[in-house]
Amino acid sequence: MRHHCQRFAARPPSRREMLRQCASGFGAVALTALLADRSFAGGGAVASGVAPGGAASAAGVPHFPAKCRSVIFLYMDGGPSQVDTFDPKPLLTKEHGQPFKMKAEATQFANNGATLGSPWAFRPGGRCGTPVSDLFPFVRERMDDVAVVRSMTSGFSEHTSANYFLHTGSGQQGRPSMGAWFTYGLGSACQDLPGFVVLNGGLVPPGGLDNFNSGFLPAAYQGSMFKPGKQAVANIAPPEARPALQRGKLALMNTLDAGVAERLGKPDAVEAAIANYELAFRMQSAVPDLMDLAGESDATKALYGLDAAYPATRAFATECLLARRLVERGVRFVELTCPNLNNDRWDQHKGLQVEHANNARAVDQPIAGLLADLKGRGLLDETLVVWAGEFGRTPFAQGTDGRDHNPFGYSVWLAGGGVRGGVTYGQTDEYGYKVVDGKCQIHDLHATMLHLLGLDHKRVTYRWGGRDMRLTDVHGELIAPVLA
Repeated sequence: MRHHCQRFAARPPSRREMLRQCASGFGAVALTALLADRSFAGGGAVASGVAPGGAASAAGVPHFPAKCRSVIFLYMDGGPSQVDTFDPKPLLTKEHGQPFKMKAEATQFANNGATLGSPWAFRPGGRCGTPVSDLFPFVRERMDDVAVVRSMTSGFSEHTSANYFLHTGSGQQGRPSMGAWFTYGLGSACQDLPGFVVLNGGLVPPGGLDNFNSGFLPAAYQGSMFKPGKQAVANIAPPEARPALQRGKLALMNTLDAGVAERLGKPDAVEAAIANYELAFRMQSAVPDLMDLAGESDATKALYGLDAAYPATRAFATECLLARRLVERGVRFVELTCPNLNNDRWDQHKGLQVEHANNARAVDQPIAGLLADLKGRGLLDETLVVWAGEFGRTPFAQGTDGRDHNPFGYSVWLAGGGVRGGVTYGQTDEYGYKVVDGKCQIHDLHATMLHLLGLDHKRVTYRWGGRDMRLTDVHGELIAPVLA
């Protein structure tokens, strides 16, 4: 059959249309039964709260009782030094300035110098006594709620690939971010805000926005970039002055979108776009309310550091306070990026003492304030907080006063729902260079995060390219010693 112009053939029916139309409707009955099963409706995710066509439903179904319901990921862009933060190594101080006595692996810039002791003293934190350097005096007081993993490793020593690996479980561009996987598996408890929000402090990491992308998952699960300020979200215009006019515009848009979707056979990309436009409409009211901090008490603002003298502290304090407000509203996954200090992030190939101190000064009080505020409001038990960079740094100098990239052993930490506070796990060698006990991979961190939200990482899959894909690929074991 051809259209009246005789130039274009009619679009062939989609699989869904064919099933609906064939066999006197029996195909539609079969399809309905299939879509009622969550393992099909989610495109492969047994736990998914995903409706056919890719739009997130209001409630995902976990595999087992969850320990928490939201994640706040504190991304330390550039790679903080483990031996200057959460992994004290007295031997470095003792042998400072001497030739490094272990075999050094190939480094990014091959400008290796002598053993470099930490410029900062380590002191016990909280009642548990976990040692933390003087870079983090505020966080040190919260260590009773924190589990430090000192044995993390990465498969990559270059920023872009390591960032993709940290965020997506693959060193290659184009895979879904962990935030997308979390919202795909569980949906969002908030109808007026995205399930996956990235708070942009001013630095987009190497690898760009693909660190927050949905990859082969439906587009509805990609990260939404918020920037603290009046224009928090790009292209979200204020609503019309008259509600009737606003409703009329939305009704017209729905009619036009429905027509396009019907003509194209309701492909996932179109339905995801429609869902995103509808969400954007709801965000017109929700975002200004979210960003308005006037209702927060002066004590709360001071706790986070919104009155700090250092502008970067105030910037990250705003991010941390907004993160709390987002998880309060049911947002599933919130990622915070570092403020722009006009230096090379945590990537101190030179000027370690000055620039690591500036980075820590920016984030220390806000992070401690976030942990304290969440706990005081009863939210820490249902929120997982994760602090991590893409790799660590060498215990020997690059040049004279910097450290090069080190993927062979570094520190991350977790706090909140389902985490044993006041503990450390894993061990690096006496120089803090390589893991010697309790080796962990990024896949293990992802598996543990999913587990705490009630998801079995082996069962959260999506059929793509003829294979059931997952965040942890064919890897991943729980970091059981940090689980409560």
